[in-house]
Amino acid sequence: MGEIIDDLECCFEAQEELTERWHLKAGDMEAEYESIMSSVSGKSLACVIAAQHFMNYSLWHVEDTARRRDVQADVIADCKHRIDVLNQKRNNLIEKIDEAVTSAMSASLPPDALEKYNTETLGMAIDRMSIIALKIYHMREQTSRGDVDQWHRDRCAAKLSELTEQRERLKQSIFDLADDYLAGRKSIKPYYQHKMYNDRNLNPELYGKP
Repeated sequence: MGEIIDDLECCFEAQEELTERWHLKAGDMEAEYESIMSSVSGKSLACVIAAQHFMNYSLWHVEDTARRRDVQADVIADCKHRIDVLNQKRNNLIEKIDEAVTSAMSASLPPDALEKYNTETLGMAIDRMSIIALKIYHMREQTSRGDVDQWHRDRCAAKLSELTEQRERLKQSIFDLADDYLAGRKSIKPYYQHKMYNDRNLNPELYGKP
């Protein structure tokens, strides 16, 4: 069990480090995206988790823009299309995380594992670790704002404490689930979500239209 736990621990630390780095980078993130996505071809767990985290990072900021009320309707429409594309990539990468985790653990999985399945996969839980890393970063920003009163900063500091505790509990739950798989208490099986909304053959608002 130790090896997969160590690998996941490193990936979770990387989520935090990448969140810091990406927010400090100025300008276009296209080169960063290309670099990350090209590394996914190797299918290593760390690369796939980093790429999936980048999708959540990108979604976070596009969704922030989509909630503005002081921009033209075409800006919001563009945001909606970008959100659809990014969310599709995000979900595809969750499935790739599950495949990478299963591959990394396959040699150690018992052949007689119980036919008992978890309500969410490791990939889905790792996606939640990605989102909470972003929440922690942005909530921490709120605790040091100079344009708000102390009540705001204190309230955000309390939320930051709760988020940090939630992250630790979630991380331990992920480790416990990995242990269940390796001990044969549960069977590992990816969930393929088969999203329909972006598929021109499955979304009735898209098929049959130019």
